[in-house]
Amino acid sequence: RIEITVKELFDKYLEQHAKKHKKSWTSDQSQYQLYLSSLGKRKISTIHRSNVELLHAKIGKDNGIYAANRALSLLGVMFSKAISWGWEGMSPVVGIKKFREKSRERFLQGDELPRFFKALEEEQNRDLADFFMMSLLTGARRANVLSMRWQDTSIERATWTIHETKNGTSQIIPIGVEAIEILVKRLQSKSNDWVFPSSTSKSGHLEEPKSAWKRILERANLQNLRLHDLRRTMGSYQASTGANSFIIGKSLNHKTAQATAIYARLN
Repeated sequence: RIEITVKELFDKYLEQHAKKHKKSWTSDQSQYQLYLSSLGKRKISTIHRSNVELLHAKIGKDNGIYAANRALSLLGVMFSKAISWGWEGMSPVVGIKKFREKSRERFLQGDELPRFFKALEEEQNRDLADFFMMSLLTGARRANVLSMRWQDTSIERATWTIHETKNGTSQIIPIGVEAIEILVKRLQSKSNDWVFPSSTSKSGHLEEPKSAWKRILERANLQNLRLHDLRRTMGSYQASTGANSFIIGKSLNHKTAQATAIYARLN
């Protein structure tokens, strides 16, 4: 009766591990809510391998193999933590094979860029239109662009400093002419320290651009394009113009050469 539930295990994992050691802990929150919350009320000893296999297969069918594999990884880490905290059971994730994944190579092609730019021009929410364009022009991760602060930008030096990125390092991003134009225009209506402010979010800056992104894709008639693909687009065009892997890796703040390897295959 005193054994914890899956929800209680996740809450403990979030507070005692994820928030202390992971920059992307909010992603774990979303993963749990979307895919694992159905197990929340069950005691952890009642979760068996067969249950997890069925759940993994269902998520793969309904939401895709990448979502299924991420959910499986999260559940595995949760049970590993439970064991390290003294639980004497066995992880139900052990022995379950993940779906085979292919490295994603999607980026905006030459014939798609004009349609994408036109869709941005027609977008009524200028904050989000500017956010999408800044994401493309800098190649920075979504979370960093959303939380861009004026104090970290320098129009005179044409740089933007990210003090801590996803991989735990800082990064100074050179800002091109087009990005400078966006900043100068936005500076005229500056309301707080955020470059992309929001009056409705707890953080004070934009947080969820999904609806606007969907509008852009429909307006531009683009399929299978994710927001993260804008980051890959910048790296891809660097590769096509002759930039070497070191330059691309530094531009995208990759921690390993393996993360940049995809761009060596692009024409």
